[in-house]
Amino acid sequence: MVRASPLPARPHGAPVTTTARAPKAPDTRGPVRKLLTSFGFQILAALVLGIAAGLIGVSLGASDENHTILSDTLDRIGGSYVTLLKAAVVPLIFTAIVASISNLRRVQNAARLAGQTILWFAITAFIAVSIGIVLGLVIQPGSKAGEGLKTGEPYAVGTWWNFLLGLIPQNFLGLSVSSSLDPTTNTVTSGVGFNILQVIVVAAAVGIAALKAGKKAEPFLAFTESLLKVIQRVLWWIIRIAPLGTFGLIGSAVIKYGWDKLTALAWFAGAIYIGLAIVLFVVYPILVKTHGLSIKQYFSGVWPAVQLAFVSRSSIGTLPLTERVTERNLGVPSGYASFAVPLGATTKMDGCAAIYPAIAAIFVAQFFDVTLSPIQYLLIVIVSVVGSAATAGTTGAIVMLTLTLSTLGLPLEGVGLLLAIDPILDMGRTAVNVAGQALVPTIVAKREGILDLDLYNAPRNGLPFAEDIDEADAADAAEPESGKEPVAAK
Repeated sequence: MVRASPLPARPHGAPVTTTARAPKAPDTRGPVRKLLTSFGFQILAALVLGIAAGLIGVSLGASDENHTILSDTLDRIGGSYVTLLKAAVVPLIFTAIVASISNLRRVQNAARLAGQTILWFAITAFIAVSIGIVLGLVIQPGSKAGEGLKTGEPYAVGTWWNFLLGLIPQNFLGLSVSSSLDPTTNTVTSGVGFNILQVIVVAAAVGIAALKAGKKAEPFLAFTESLLKVIQRVLWWIIRIAPLGTFGLIGSAVIKYGWDKLTALAWFAGAIYIGLAIVLFVVYPILVKTHGLSIKQYFSGVWPAVQLAFVSRSSIGTLPLTERVTERNLGVPSGYASFAVPLGATTKMDGCAAIYPAIAAIFVAQFFDVTLSPIQYLLIVIVSVVGSAATAGTTGAIVMLTLTLSTLGLPLEGVGLLLAIDPILDMGRTAVNVAGQALVPTIVAKREGILDLDLYNAPRNGLPFAEDIDEADAADAAEPESGKEPVAAK
């Protein structure tokens, strides 16, 4: 496992010195083997094979209503992989935040880092929502909607009151159990869910309390850090099978949704994807370049997480990999990344909480022939910048859209117009979300002088987390004895 030292206590702007890992043995693999073992190649191959399997299923008559052996198999493969990722999220966030708080007791500028992170979350959200508003006014997707669209009540509604209540933990880990009755089979199905924002609140409270407890809490903090290492190893195994999950997810999506549903909402879908592309390939590169960083290195570093986000449609499910690439590819110190990335996974959503609700709200207003005032456009900006945390632990963009519509006084029935193609849009939205969740910690770390530039500019060799188990064990064995100065590793 790659290890990083706690963030050093130092004057603002002072450089951070690190000691590099011992060099690896020369890579003797041939070009074909290197290609086949490349994480990016495996994901792309899984995408192609998944699309092919989905098209085969469609040709055999499979659809969202007509299940076949192939469609059910693809759905279970993809769904099982996302379930595996989500199962590891709660212990990961809890242990990472508690452990990182214990590390941050050695940092003089922890409050400044937190403030800078939130500020850049807001800045990038403001840019994204502004782009969404401009595209909505220029493209006029609501005026160009096709016929046959049906309005309907949303299946989830976001309100400011529910958001504030959602910050209060219902139990130690913010877990909840919901049950539903199937009237056709008369069976009850139960499921366990969790509110990530509540998990963060609980973990932060426990971490701060442990610090206040002083020496008596040292055994607890040591146990938490050890548990975090174990969880990270398990996550390493789960991420290794990401190509298999990708195959099932994309194949199932082709069968369930297809591309024919885009017809009536082609202009709306086009506006969304244009906005996402502008943010991902124009705004983010500009921010990277203005901070003196390589655009190529940013994209090559974050791309494994962006790929997984696109097919999994889950920022939370992608969180383990997002944190990995942020630390190991982009060079953000682990003590800071373990705060910023989980926080971003719940509150930093330029796709779901900025571009999408802006364009969708304008679409609904145009469809129902409602003229928005300048004040209402300003409200769209405010809701997107301030209210994105309302999507945490819920149905994401749909809740954010209902929150925006209710704030503007637009009919919530308009949400039903867009539900048919929401999964197709969600792939692109989530990819942009994750790219931004890695970008902001990188920018803040660079501005604060704690970014490992050698690691950021290093060549990308295969998996972003690809050290072998033996190498990680060797690194553990090489740790200095107690009482000696720790060695920072990239």
